[in-house]
Amino acid sequence: MRRSRILPAAVEVLLAADDVDAARDGARELDGLAESFGSEVLAATAATAWGRVELAAGDPAGALPYLRKAHQAWVRLDVPHEAALAQAAGGRALLALGDDESARRSLASAREELVALGARPDVDALDRLGSPGTRPGGLTEREVEVLGLVAEGRSNAQIATALVLSDRTVARHLSNIFTKLDVGSRTAAAAFAFEHDLVRRQP
Repeated sequence: MRRSRILPAAVEVLLAADDVDAARDGARELDGLAESFGSEVLAATAATAWGRVELAAGDPAGALPYLRKAHQAWVRLDVPHEAALAQAAGGRALLALGDDESARRSLASAREELVALGARPDVDALDRLGSPGTRPGGLTEREVEVLGLVAEGRSNAQIATALVLSDRTVARHLSNIFTKLDVGSRTAAAAFAFEHDLVRRQP
């Protein structure tokens, strides 16, 4: 059983060292241990390992079923951090497959969960991904529009008028923006908008 606690970290180290073949051996061993012990946790760990191995091997189509299985298993086991990481890896697989819209949704959902968990290094790693299918901070297109108007100094009522939304909808978007960016004020949100070039250029 001690081996099962070491293997997941070993797989990560091997992948970081670009030794995909050895990492694959580790994932295979995790599979065997999961079957031997009949452990759902080990099965979820093995699925995560296989997904990351296939992703590192340049086979996102092969990685995706493993990562979806892992995400579902971690959700069922109520392990939100591992579930979010598996979902984020699935988002990267979708990006590699050219499904930008599904990737954006997956990455944004994973980021939101990681922010809620206070997993700042994982959030930063997602933000550094900088993929064409995602907006900075995991924001949706509508949230980017709202944030841009916040950065211009517009009030909630003015934003609602400009985007033809209700005041309540604008307030909800702002709440989501603050959560995703992990900020507590309009000033901090506006600073993020300027830093990431999300403010409309004035003619």
